[in-house]
Amino acid sequence: MDKMPVLLCLENPLLGLIAQGVDSLAYSMFHLFHRDKDLLDKYGLKSNNAILAEESHAGLFDDLINNYSAETTAGGGAQNTARGAQYLLPRDSVVFIGCVGNDSYADNLRTSCQKAGVRTEYLVDETHPTGRCGVVITEKNRSLCTELGAANHYKLEHLKRPGIWNLVESAHIFFVGGYHLTVCPEAALALAKEAATKNKVFVMSLSAPFVPVTFKDALDETESYWDYIIGNESEARAWAYSHGLESENVSTIAQHLANLPKANSKRPRVALITQGSSTTVIAVSGMPGHREVPVRKIAASEIIDTTGAGDAFAGGLLAGIVQQESLETSVDMGHWLAYLGIQQLGSK
Repeated sequence: MDKMPVLLCLENPLLGLIAQGVDSLAYSMFHLFHRDKDLLDKYGLKSNNAILAEESHAGLFDDLINNYSAETTAGGGAQNTARGAQYLLPRDSVVFIGCVGNDSYADNLRTSCQKAGVRTEYLVDETHPTGRCGVVITEKNRSLCTELGAANHYKLEHLKRPGIWNLVESAHIFFVGGYHLTVCPEAALALAKEAATKNKVFVMSLSAPFVPVTFKDALDETESYWDYIIGNESEARAWAYSHGLESENVSTIAQHLANLPKANSKRPRVALITQGSSTTVIAVSGMPGHREVPVRKIAASEIIDTTGAGDAFAGGLLAGIVQQESLETSVDMGHWLAYLGIQQLGSK
């Protein structure tokens, strides 16, 4: 009998490319080495932001494809996280679920995940191409622009299929990236309720500042089921703004997130807010105050690309949770994986 994965990740699988000549095993997205703001200005993009592509962004992808030789690999936030967690776990510990097109790019995603030891269970959409994401790098900053394609057509019916739901029932930990709330919030909620009913672990990522603002209602539906909620300082402040919390203090926001009403009272909620090179703030429901865990020190000259650092952090954290490590150790595992990731191009 095949080994059943312990960790199940759900979100949007995206086509990724590596710019020609880059020495890297994997890259999470279209990548352009552009050291000025020309492309940002041309397509109305902002540094250190993540958005869904609109009609005005269509030319960005043609620019990247036609003008820069590249090879493809697996991408998308939770798929990066799945591969990161698998890097620290026994083979076949992780399964990733999402929707792809019936094309060669989807085949590439399967191959990349297979090499990483991650099982994939994709819904195949016959009418839309595999999704893609563009990244424009300016110095140490990056701007993400995603064209969801087939990923935007994931259906709850796929998750409920007997063969897929067997994986849900066998897994002990669920991770849902916030981007999936733009696609199929019903699937995220199904996993959340399964976790609460069976006393499993449900982990949610805010993923981008626009998620708690534009998709506030969908996020709020999952709120009471969070066992872990992960975000960076920009995402946390966006959540605070959209919920009328009159504070931009990260520790205050973390404590508020941790102590929101919770469906499964058998385990506390943990809120984690990363702050780049600063400390990661941790708040735990029912415990006063907050804790801060320092990140691993790295010289600015060693930082190549911060794209996917948050995905890597989540991957390390999840690996620690799977292995039943302490909270501090799990956070440090996340820091370590992110530390490795920012010294290379893209996400491994």
